[in-house]
Amino acid sequence: MRLAAAFCLVVLLTVAGCSSVTADTPAAAPPVITTFPAFDTHRARPDRGLVVKAGGGTLRQVLAYAAGRPVPGALDPAGTTWRSKWALEPDTEYAVTATAATAAGPSSIAMGRFRTRAAGRPFGVSSVSPLPGEEVGVGMPIIVTFDGPVRDKAAVERALEVTAAKPIEGAWRWTGDTQAVYRTSRFWPARQKVTFNAHLTGVRPSPGVFGTADHTLSFTVGRKQASTVDTRTHQMVVRRDGQVVQNMAISAGMATTREYTTTSGVHLTMDKGNPVRMVSPGRKKGDPGFYDLMIDHAVRISNSGEYVHAKNNVWAQGRANVSHGCINSRPDQAAWFFANSLRGDPVSITGTDRPLEWNNGWGFWQLSWEKWQLGSALHDPASDGGWVQQAPAPGLR
Repeated sequence: MRLAAAFCLVVLLTVAGCSSVTADTPAAAPPVITTFPAFDTHRARPDRGLVVKAGGGTLRQVLAYAAGRPVPGALDPAGTTWRSKWALEPDTEYAVTATAATAAGPSSIAMGRFRTRAAGRPFGVSSVSPLPGEEVGVGMPIIVTFDGPVRDKAAVERALEVTAAKPIEGAWRWTGDTQAVYRTSRFWPARQKVTFNAHLTGVRPSPGVFGTADHTLSFTVGRKQASTVDTRTHQMVVRRDGQVVQNMAISAGMATTREYTTTSGVHLTMDKGNPVRMVSPGRKKGDPGFYDLMIDHAVRISNSGEYVHAKNNVWAQGRANVSHGCINSRPDQAAWFFANSLRGDPVSITGTDRPLEWNNGWGFWQLSWEKWQLGSALHDPASDGGWVQQAPAPGLR
């Protein structure tokens, strides 16, 4: 009956032609703006970040400041949720102004403040390789050591950012509770700048512990220099940007024991010294095979005592393996290799029955890319794409 009456009314009005009736319609409700942490909170957890949501509308603007400094953040594709990019600073007052509107026009504005709790115990970076401004080889990893144990490795890993002028896929792998290593899927493209940022401020690695400072550094990937060593033919070839720049006759480990056997695999140059003191492992003075020598132009390639270094046993180089596991070369060529090596240059060795362990020095390239990724706290082969995404803040899912 109601629809029929309404129809009749319309007809009558049309016939009359001189009257009009306007029905009252309820005003559209303005959107509701919610923040996490809520305004006037005094001990907000810094690690949960700042989230602003609009219910019944979309966010038009979010302005957030930490003690007067802008807080970076971004809207989701739907325009209903804004999240801070990183965790918040401990013991800091935040001011937020958010504006939202509906498609019909009504808008809302929310303004308020909150404060984060103080860090119970501070947390940060103890050391990083490479060094700031260092020029490195194309195989160079980024090795980050923290000043305390990390229980929530996913939270810390989310805060680690690597940017490169020539982007390439990379992933972190945890080698223990205090160290994470970043490796690319393939060698770095040569001649570029790479920047590492640890956005640790406010990150919670363990209960009661919060990051109190960020850490940033940049380094340069230099020319591509890669060496190959064949212990069977006793030859080492050094290539730079694909061109052979040095052919070196060498002598590798004599292989009478495991410790005197050169490891096969992809090594990286780690450091160098001129000279380096080398002492026979597991032997004391007077024991058979004991030695204690100062060796010139030594470039380390593992943690098990392997170097590419000078040795004046030219009679064996190119003919026989007589070393204690190192790669010996002619003194002038060893001096050249020493002078022209950067940390992170690949040195691939073949021909022995002792493989290089992935965690022997920087043997990280011994792992396939698929296996390397399994060491990330954010990687899950069963999930879509293999990577675990950051979860929404509690209470605002």
